[in-house]
Amino acid sequence: MALRTVIPPPLEEPQLYTDLASWWPLFSPPEEYVEEAEDLLDILRTAAEGPATTMLELGAGGGSLAFHLKTHFTLTLTDRAPEMVAVSRAVNPECEHRVGDMTSLRLGRTFDRVMVHDAIMYAADRDSARATVQTAVAHCRPGGAVVLLPDYVRETFEPSTESGGHDSPDGRGMRYLMWTWDPDPEDETFETAFAYLLREADGTVSMSQERHCFGLFRREDWLTWMREAGCPATTRRDPWNREVIIGVRESSGGG
Repeated sequence: MALRTVIPPPLEEPQLYTDLASWWPLFSPPEEYVEEAEDLLDILRTAAEGPATTMLELGAGGGSLAFHLKTHFTLTLTDRAPEMVAVSRAVNPECEHRVGDMTSLRLGRTFDRVMVHDAIMYAADRDSARATVQTAVAHCRPGGAVVLLPDYVRETFEPSTESGGHDSPDGRGMRYLMWTWDPDPEDETFETAFAYLLREADGTVSMSQERHCFGLFRREDWLTWMREAGCPATTRRDPWNREVIIGVRESSGGG
């Protein structure tokens, strides 16, 4: 009889960012972000008037995108998973790193730019999404810009399948499969099932799997939350059909 494993419901702390964090450089390395970083750099530079020299990234993960931006900005990189912060420190030792949740972090200072990349998808309910927007705006200087990059808004969601992975010179290797779907089109979440094949340096291969739950909100929801936080925004589509939300903080904005 074939072995059948049931993937449990999503965990509060996904193992990809905790137990499996050391595999991140083989899951999503900096070389996969070259084109995206070039597109983002143009957005970040022109998003607002005035200086664009300092930037805070909330939910920076393993720092693969930051690797391409750190020569253009003085970066502060944050993530709620200490294991991922450690990965990013190894990739970006020049950058400041802080452990903190994007829904509640307060550093007590502001930046020219604040960005939340696909980590914004882990704001899986309205309160978390609104709190993340408030955190971003609170750290943006008046006249500076906040840039949010959800993988999907409700209007652009499509089921998808993705695979990938890389090998390491030390003999380790990783391959993964991502399967994304919306179990209930009437609610405001969707899910991605992940399957990981992990090869150790001695050739031993193991498998792990999990499900992640993500928020799925309308374009107008994000624009409303940005406006309420004092950072009126517009949107544009990037080459990967993602909705890029770009706001400029008003002088009285922020929470």
